Amino acid sequence: MIEPRTLKGFRDYPPELMLPREALIDTARKVFRSYGYPPIDTPALEYTEILLGKMDAGAEIQRQIYRFKDHGDRDVALRFDLTVPFARFAAQYVGKLGTPFKRYHIGPVWRGENTQKGRYREFYQCDFDIIGTTANAADAEIALVIHDLVSALGFDRFTIRVNNRTILNGLLGGLGLADKATDILRSLDKLAKQGPDVVRGEFTTAELSEGQATQVLNLAAARGSNAEVLDRVANEFGTHVAAGVAQLRGLLDICGRAGVPGERLVVDLGICRGLDYYTGTIFETFLGDLPGIGSICSGGRYDDLAGLYTKQKLPGVGASLGLDRLLAAMEELKLLPKTGTPADVLIVQSDAALVGDYQRIARELRAAGLGVELYPDAKKPGVQLQYAESKGYPLAILAGADELKQNVVKLRTLATRSEVVTPLAGLADAVRAVAVKR
Repeated sequence: MIEPRTLKGFRDYPPELMLPREALIDTARKVFRSYGYPPIDTPALEYTEILLGKMDAGAEIQRQIYRFKDHGDRDVALRFDLTVPFARFAAQYVGKLGTPFKRYHIGPVWRGENTQKGRYREFYQCDFDIIGTTANAADAEIALVIHDLVSALGFDRFTIRVNNRTILNGLLGGLGLADKATDILRSLDKLAKQGPDVVRGEFTTAELSEGQATQVLNLAAARGSNAEVLDRVANEFGTHVAAGVAQLRGLLDICGRAGVPGERLVVDLGICRGLDYYTGTIFETFLGDLPGIGSICSGGRYDDLAGLYTKQKLPGVGASLGLDRLLAAMEELKLLPKTGTPADVLIVQSDAALVGDYQRIARELRAAGLGVELYPDAKKPGVQLQYAESKGYPLAILAGADELKQNVVKLRTLATRSEVVTPLAGLADAVRAVAVKR
């Protein structure tokens, strides 16, 4: 016998996790579509040169990528995010798509990284992007989508932390560290997860002086109102950071005037995003009730990414919802409904001779927009009701020949085990009144 087991870093999703996962995806789709983003899809496999592009040989993502030779001896790899495939997609089809072009993409990605709470080696991302414009209004719209998305998913306490890579590059230039910017930003990206001591140690390896390391860490830790933080960096670094500061001020103004509460959009100079392709605004979103889970929705502007595949200028900005990380957070916060069924009601099969009648009732309820399961065997009612309770059904329908002759059924509320006799003519409304409260 072969022992049934899953690979390290991968997991199975039983119904009690898949149902809320699909509900999250459905909510995300509604938000994306409300802003006019249509869906696309791309292959899981890409040519390795497409995915890696200009990334340095020592880049962390190269160590994480699932790369191999296929049957045609082609060098291929599994996509590690949905942004790079989108850049390739946009470059390949821009003549047909036109610009600006928006899209959302929901699908699995793969990274051979060390597993951690809420993060596996295969996980789903929900990406949304605008490509073909440098307008700061596009950056602000991404912030608005993030805000509305997290709100629609049921969270009240969260912050969207925002920064700008031109500010980071400018302040490093002002400190005489421009030639070490790539290594410094990769180290700084670990600040929230690993703390200042680890980052300071990496700065020493990158040959920063003690004073330079302290200056960078002090700026990354700058706190105050958004205006105070931006005023500080503008006063200290002047023209080095002027463009990035102006962009952030404009984004904050747009979002504020659009109605986003000020406390939900926070300037954080320690946010830098580790991937090389970000060039402007960057976002990371944290849940107030569970900050340890890390950012659940991140992204930014990547004006040069599509330039790897086309001579046409295709600047872009977007973000990605870490679906499985969010699911793990909701599981820890006990926000997931305890159910193993997508249906609203179970019909108890009291008499095998009445299966046709039960199926007629089920079909009428389905036509009214409800989910219905008919138990397949005419077992004792207690066995069937126990099954319904184990699956998280709120309701069960019981009816024998006598009830059906009178065009009524017994509608049982499983939580209280109370029953009411309900006419078939009003059954859909009676089921809906309870089922929607789940």
